[in-house]
Amino acid sequence: MKVELVKTGIEGLDPLIGGGFIKGRTYLVAGETGTGKTIFALNYLLHGAMRGEPGVYLLVDEEYDNFVAGARSFGWDLEILIKRGALSVVTLLPDFVERVKSKPVETIVNSIVESLREEVERIDAQRLVIDPIAPLVVGEEDVVRMREYVRSLLTSIERRLGTTTLITSEVPTGTLKLSRFGVEEFLASGVIVLTLRRVGGRFVRALWVRKMRWRPAEPALYPFEIVPGKGIVVHGDKRLA
Repeated sequence: MKVELVKTGIEGLDPLIGGGFIKGRTYLVAGETGTGKTIFALNYLLHGAMRGEPGVYLLVDEEYDNFVAGARSFGWDLEILIKRGALSVVTLLPDFVERVKSKPVETIVNSIVESLREEVERIDAQRLVIDPIAPLVVGEEDVVRMREYVRSLLTSIERRLGTTTLITSEVPTGTLKLSRFGVEEFLASGVIVLTLRRVGGRFVRALWVRKMRWRPAEPALYPFEIVPGKGIVVHGDKRLA
């Protein structure tokens, strides 16, 4: 059976991961602060919007106006796509944490997924971004419960929304971890790590395909650039040691 792929649209990346993401699956983009996770995620949605594949962007820890203004200064006018129904940018309610922190995992997951489902259906979205996923996990005192919560959230998104989903996770500088709770990378069908490497006396951004289930992806490190108005540009012909 032929696997249906969703092209990321990120220049230089799709050839490295066998043509794109598997439709309907979840992928994790992990990295330290300043490595380009938000640009990567928005790049993915904008490509879909241009191809007739609407997308929903769930902003978890940034204000809507700041996000749209930042994208505009980068060269991306999101409001045009929003008005056309090709893109939706949604934020959490200000009192989200207080409202759900004492509720059962199933209740919290259902609330998030149901809200997303309404927006996905409204614009017939095929792509979804959650940036980042960690703040959605209310409270960190019980690691087992948090992992159960993340597992339930991601599996519910795949089962009930059917979108090809990208989640981001910020990891502490210098750590080998790929996510906050140590379970996201196992649930995701693919993991792309963005990092900074010192090369010849200067720092360069680099991308590593850590995992890509059922796709022929080589575990090599490639430099990439962030180009205003264009997004991420991966140099797949230049491997880093």
